[in-house]
Amino acid sequence: MTQPLMPKATAVWLIDNTALTFEQIAAFCELHALEVQAIADGEVSAGIQGFDPVLNGQLTRAEIERCEKDPKTRLMMAKSTLPKPVERTKGPKYVPVAKRGDKPDAIAWLLKHHEELKDSQIAKLVGTTKDTINKVRERTHWNSQNIQARHPVFLGLCTQRDLDAAIEKAGGTKVPPEQQLESISELP
Repeated sequence: MTQPLMPKATAVWLIDNTALTFEQIAAFCELHALEVQAIADGEVSAGIQGFDPVLNGQLTRAEIERCEKDPKTRLMMAKSTLPKPVERTKGPKYVPVAKRGDKPDAIAWLLKHHEELKDSQIAKLVGTTKDTINKVRERTHWNSQNIQARHPVFLGLCTQRDLDAAIEKAGGTKVPPEQQLESISELP
């Protein structure tokens, strides 16, 4: 069960407006029974305004009445009819300063082994810009004489799962990680 929003304020409201036991309120609000008793005695949370869980949709009046009749039952959180929040897609991630120099190596490896990948996919995988990808491709990057094609997963710039998904999305064939390396020089 998830904890109710503002558990102490909810406990204050339940103490003031229901005939529930301290144990029932403590179990619902995920507080200790002694803390709920201290709230009821006015020793703790003296200035907290009660928060109505019925108006908020966390409880129903019928659920409170059911538990008031039987002190051994526990309050159950009401099911929400609201849609679940959309999970945020992963954006650019932070790359430590020490690994930023490895990005051109990873770009070179991706350009060499997976020509089917679009620049936007490479940029998302490695966390770089399309301008940097073009400079590595055209050998106009400021450090192009030192760039060596190295596997981006072994460099820690992306995961194997993300790389495989990008390859499949681009229409390429998924290759086991062991067969993706042509030579030991592609290891970091």
